[in-house]
Amino acid sequence: MRFLLRVLVLATLLLGTGCAGLSQIERNRAAGVAAAARSTVVSCTQANRCAQLSPLRALGGEAITASTPAAPRHYATIVDHGEESLVARLNLIRSATRSIDLQTYIFDKDDSARMVLDALIDAAQRGVKVRILIDQLSAIADLQILGALASTHENLQLRIYNPTFGKVKLNYFDYAGSVVCCFRRFNQRMHNKLLVVDDVLGVVGGRNYQDDYYDWDSEYNFRDRDVILAGPEVRAMAANFDAFWRARRSVPAERLNDVGRLLLEQGAPKMPPATFRRPDRVERVDDEARDPQFVRDAFVTPAMPVQRVLYVADLPQKHRKEHAAKAVSTAPELDGLIAGAQQEVLLQTPYLVLSDEAQAIFRALRQRPQPPRIVVSTNSLAATDNPIVYALSYKFKRRNMRELGFNLYEFKPFPLDAPVQYANLVPDPLNPEAAEPAEDDGRVNRVIGGSAAGNAMRGSGGGGTAGNAVRGSGGGAGRTPGGSEVDRRVLRTETRPSFLGTRAVNKPLPVTRAGARMGLHAKSLVVDRRIGVIGTHNFDPRSENYNTEAAVVIDDARFAQALAASIERDMAPENAWTVAPREKPPVLSGLNYSVGKVSEALPVLDFWPWRYATNYEFQPGPGCPFPLKRQDPQFRQCYVAVGDFPEVNVGPKWLLVRMLTAFGAGLVPIL
Repeated sequence: MRFLLRVLVLATLLLGTGCAGLSQIERNRAAGVAAAARSTVVSCTQANRCAQLSPLRALGGEAITASTPAAPRHYATIVDHGEESLVARLNLIRSATRSIDLQTYIFDKDDSARMVLDALIDAAQRGVKVRILIDQLSAIADLQILGALASTHENLQLRIYNPTFGKVKLNYFDYAGSVVCCFRRFNQRMHNKLLVVDDVLGVVGGRNYQDDYYDWDSEYNFRDRDVILAGPEVRAMAANFDAFWRARRSVPAERLNDVGRLLLEQGAPKMPPATFRRPDRVERVDDEARDPQFVRDAFVTPAMPVQRVLYVADLPQKHRKEHAAKAVSTAPELDGLIAGAQQEVLLQTPYLVLSDEAQAIFRALRQRPQPPRIVVSTNSLAATDNPIVYALSYKFKRRNMRELGFNLYEFKPFPLDAPVQYANLVPDPLNPEAAEPAEDDGRVNRVIGGSAAGNAMRGSGGGGTAGNAVRGSGGGAGRTPGGSEVDRRVLRTETRPSFLGTRAVNKPLPVTRAGARMGLHAKSLVVDRRIGVIGTHNFDPRSENYNTEAAVVIDDARFAQALAASIERDMAPENAWTVAPREKPPVLSGLNYSVGKVSEALPVLDFWPWRYATNYEFQPGPGCPFPLKRQDPQFRQCYVAVGDFPEVNVGPKWLLVRMLTAFGAGLVPIL
């Protein structure tokens, strides 16, 4: 019966979309059209393929040359600044002499993505072998660009991973149909993000190819993190990429129904000309990526020689039904690191939803005679791009704090000391009329807050309002006529289950001020200030059960401490609220706690309004010179409660979050 229902739904979808699939003969013809159009002309005959000289690429060569099987040498650079991460990618692509492998979950067609695309095409024309692998759910939403990439040059190949219904672009009929006909397969996404150059340098982290990962979006930007690794372990990255490239679910773009139909009907299209929204910004970043001194200062000088390095990544077999229960996974490796902690676990995740296995690990740590301290940096409701996930995180705050021992810090939507260049944003979120002070070279300071920002720069403060700040939607104001980045993000939210692809539940919630806000997207872990992990794993059920993930694990105290400092910066009072238990009511406090605990355990009807914990804002003063832990006896003298959802406008979407808290417990396994 289920099989017949799925067949019926699939037939309805095909009729509703008017998009019958291509036959095998037609696919072969489309592939022939693309192959015939590909240029074979190589613009450079030199051995190095006219690669741009790069201190960063030279560091990779140095690491390989100095390595032996018994004593490999590696260098690692933590990249916190979004725009600098774009500079690094462009520089590495232009420095390639043999090969470039790019694997990602999201690839857009905005300014930053187009810069990377143009650099990749140029590398192919120089004679470098370029392979691009993009997950279908968030691949470039432009058939002209996809068709052009599939037919531009023999040195450039494009494949799409797990293309539902055999095409790249999906409509809402497709999303609805995925619930019935192929729910599990549709939700099995390739969440890996990897850039490998010449098998000697690799970039791993949370960033996709979209403006909001590089501080270039005018409405919402991600606070993210990458690591650039130089050394022989990069070969493991390349081998993992090869496994995905050869997988059955990785399909050449020209063989997909919609791209193939375009090739058959129109021939191989030309790449549409680039139209940059901010050409001044594009020009500056282009110059920085070509500037050896800038690259040296930003990426080579801070590079750390590190000791034991391991690239941990899922294989595409994780998505095979027959291997689902025993496939190689990143989760056991990361779980083992956490379970082995002795003093401290410092975890940063944008989406704090725990699987049963993760809960068991943290409970075991909590039950030790001397349990390690568990510190978690995550998003507030005002900062998150995914209110659905936050609603479930909010539901289980008491469990996470009381039973698992979490010390929680929730990221603010307008942090004062974030590694972001706010002058890139339109409008300036903190002071639209004030000019950002420039440095001597004309570039603005990348750190917002303190003396660099001046008194005009006001970040997230207390309470549900922002003082006398301008009241606005944050997530809905300031859209350009050309289309809304937030609307575009609806179909690209990384944790969105297929049946929750509606605007109402996926857009960031309206906040109490206008301007570009930020949300955490970094996925990092530090264990005992000795082991550091940067990758794509959100430490949630979706990462464990559905998505393929990847991470770099570095056993080196200096690196781990630098990573810890980066995470702790995001937890500082300028950037985050501290989550702590509410003050106990004068009467019936025990009854309130017990009823709240029972309500939390209910899969539905969790309506108890007096939750165990709330958010607190640090109030510095003569008696409070520095921040305190929530367990400190002086905590409430130095902190003021600002509510469960500070800086969020109370309205229909706020109510939706509360409804999901009450009724959404069943969603946890797919979040």
